[in-house]
Amino acid sequence: MGTRKATPEIDATDRRLLAALREDSRLTVSHLAKQLEIPRTQVYARLARLEAEKIIAGYTLRMGQAFSRTRMRAHVMIKCLPRFNLEVETELARLSEVSAIYAISGEYDIIALLEAANGEEVNDLIDRIGLMEGVERTTTSVILATKLER
Repeated sequence: MGTRKATPEIDATDRRLLAALREDSRLTVSHLAKQLEIPRTQVYARLARLEAEKIIAGYTLRMGQAFSRTRMRAHVMIKCLPRFNLEVETELARLSEVSAIYAISGEYDIIALLEAANGEEVNDLIDRIGLMEGVERTTTSVILATKLER
C-alpha cells in the first residue's frame, strides 16, 4: 500500500489570512494582525506554517487594471498528438507571453493563457502554437472582460 500525504489543515483564520494576501500580498504583518485581530507573532507563525506546508508557494505581482486594459488575453485550448503533452507544455513554457498552462480532461489536453499587446500579437502566438510539434489543433477564446480575478 502507498503512503498518502495528509491534506494540510487550514482553519477559518488561515482562510481569512489567505484571502487578505490574495487581495494584497504586500500587506505588513502588523496590518494583517490588526485585520485578523490576532497577535503579530501568530501571523508570523501561521505564515511560516502555510509556507512550510506548501499552501503558500510564493508572493507575486498582480497587474493593475490600467495596464491590464491595454493587453489582450486569450485562452488557447490545445489538442496534442498522443504522447506529446510534455513536449508541448515545455515549448509553451518557453513563450514569455504564456502566463499559465493547465492540463485538462476532455477533448482537449491543455489550456494556455496568453497575454499580448494586441490582436496581431495574439494571432502570431496562436500561429506559433499551432506549428509546434505535437499540436494537433487549437481552439482560441479571446477574453473580452475580466469580471473577477483573485
